[in-house]
Order: sequence, then C-alpha cells, then structure tokens
Amino acid sequence: MKVVDYIKETKTELKHVNWPTRKQAIVFTIVVIAVSIGVSLFLGFFDFLFSLALKQII
Repeated sequence: MKVVDYIKETKTELKHVNWPTRKQAIVFTIVVIAVSIGVSLFLGFFDFLFSLALKQII
C-alpha cells in the first residue's frame, strides 16, 4: 500500500501549497517569455559576431 499512502500524502501536501493568483501567473509567464526572448537575442547577437569573426579568420 505504499503507492496509496504516497498519493494520500501528496494530496495533503498540495493543500499547503500557496498557489499564485491568476494575475500573478500571467505576470510571471510574461516575465519568463520576456527573459527568454532577451537571452535568445543576446546569444544570437554573440553567435552572429563570432560567425563574422570566424569568416574573417578563415
């Protein structure tokens, strides 16, 4: 009955979770998307620069 006990304990623990409000979830999602886009632009920019540098060397 370990699986049944585990499921019961999990349900009990989930009741203690402080779930975000809908507004918080939307804001956090927007922040994650914005940071992801920013990081991808940053990495893409340096990839472009390194590609240009390698073309000059080769």
